[in-house]
Amino acid sequence: MTDRIDYQGDGLGLVDDKGRVAIPASLRAVLAANSPRADGKDGGTVIIGVHESSPCLIAYDPGFLPILKAQLDEREANFRLDQGARNPNFKRQAAVGEAVPFDGSGRFIMPGFPRFHAKIGANAFFYGTFDYIEIWDPKTLMEAEGVPEVQKSCARYHCALKGIEL
Repeated sequence: MTDRIDYQGDGLGLVDDKGRVAIPASLRAVLAANSPRADGKDGGTVIIGVHESSPCLIAYDPGFLPILKAQLDEREANFRLDQGARNPNFKRQAAVGEAVPFDGSGRFIMPGFPRFHAKIGANAFFYGTFDYIEIWDPKTLMEAEGVPEVQKSCARYHCALKGIEL
């Protein structure tokens, strides 16, 4: 789908005791454009899943799902286990996802298992990576290996703005 807009932007959302959080405005507009509601009202649908290799979540619009599936099909075709058997773990990993509605303010309820898996507590750091949005627990991000320093610095910046110590 060439008409999708890339996700660029970042921000910190406060997660309430029911798991409600708001997508930062810089990412919300793109998400709404990529997943408009059929009734024309503000908001849309976001799919929340787990990242394939990092201890965080990914959020994307329904239009990215066929792209993701095609990428997984290609990976599965190119990587075979012993004796040529396909590796079902690629799709098992990516299948953890739940479509949830978000309102005009970008608020949505973060699904329980993905939130638990990524250890997201009272704060959620959102970071656009073109195809999707990563959602991190800020402390987990600081401890993660293999993550660019600029992404960690961005999280420290947003936490400092809200008086959150890491």
